[in-house]
Amino acid sequence: MKPVEIISGGLRLRAWEPADVDALHREASHPEVQRWLALPTDPAVTAEFVLHRAPAQRDASLGLHLGVFGATDGGLLGSVALTKIDQQRGYAELGFWVAAGARGGRIAERAGRALLEWGFAELGLGLVGWRARVGNHASRVTALRLGFTMEGTGRAVRTAPDGTRSDRWTASLLPGDLIESGRPDSPAIALAARRARVFGNPRPVLTGPGGVRLRPAEERDLAAIVETCLDSETLRWTTVPENYTLADAAGFSLGYQPAQWMAGTAAMFVFAGPDDAYAGNMDLRMTTPDDPLFADVGFSAAPGARGRGYTTAALRTVCEWGFETLGLERIEWLAHVGNAASRRVAEKAGFTVEGVRRSALPHRGERRDVWAAGLVPADLDRTAR
Repeated sequence: MKPVEIISGGLRLRAWEPADVDALHREASHPEVQRWLALPTDPAVTAEFVLHRAPAQRDASLGLHLGVFGATDGGLLGSVALTKIDQQRGYAELGFWVAAGARGGRIAERAGRALLEWGFAELGLGLVGWRARVGNHASRVTALRLGFTMEGTGRAVRTAPDGTRSDRWTASLLPGDLIESGRPDSPAIALAARRARVFGNPRPVLTGPGGVRLRPAEERDLAAIVETCLDSETLRWTTVPENYTLADAAGFSLGYQPAQWMAGTAAMFVFAGPDDAYAGNMDLRMTTPDDPLFADVGFSAAPGARGRGYTTAALRTVCEWGFETLGLERIEWLAHVGNAASRRVAEKAGFTVEGVRRSALPHRGERRDVWAAGLVPADLDRTAR
């Protein structure tokens, strides 16, 4: 493959040159880039890539690695590449990163579109793949804006330098799917971009009435979480495992909950009173892919915190946050028929009980009827008066 240079939309895409080594090493070593891409931080490895590996892949028609520069000032803005090129199959994968100081200008989208247009026209590509670590919401939004179709999550796809493996989002693009430059975001992409700004950052601390705080679980909460999960009322009405242990609490609160946040599928918090001591769990779950404006909520209260209004305040707070920050339009609450305490909390928070769903949920070997209630943004306005 011959050297490639593309000038498009104020960007210049060209092969890496020896004079780029220092700038490439500096930008690729930035923590914001390293957070998602395990790029080499050894200057010698960067130099070897520029001088030998990238040209060798291009000459063998296996990969095309281009620097992204400002078309006028020549400043380094990022990188874009077609890798795993297989011209016989008409396949390649798109990769990109943006320099930390160049974010916010859709550099990756503009560079990616230019390279994709070239690849479809010059290489005859019929399918382009994309992958990113789960949690890299900025890359995901760029892929969506280019027209990629999200296909799922690959489990433990790649090994990081520290030996850990991480899940990857996967997507694909056909030539006719590429979205032209300047087209406004669709509602679905606009929502994804809105949530990327939320889930691309650490979980926040939410504050509610009466000094209630919702925050990520910490190791100091684990003993109280175990006590709550072993409580007879918790076991009676929820599906927490029997004989709950500290290992269970750590795995769920310190492992599973952060992973759900990174994936953008749930916002899970512990809630606490003014003394910041654990008072319960509050989960807002967005696990219905065909209705991204819907979520359901689940909660449990520590035995010593019941009857003090903390759970109602926490539920109200997380629902307000879900409507205002995530753009939700409906939140649903379900509880086994007979769980009067949970129902009181839901109704005080503004939920309207809509009926009984027969045999709707499994519970310890049998299916049970559940109460169902819904909350929409207007309910909060009504109950606030």
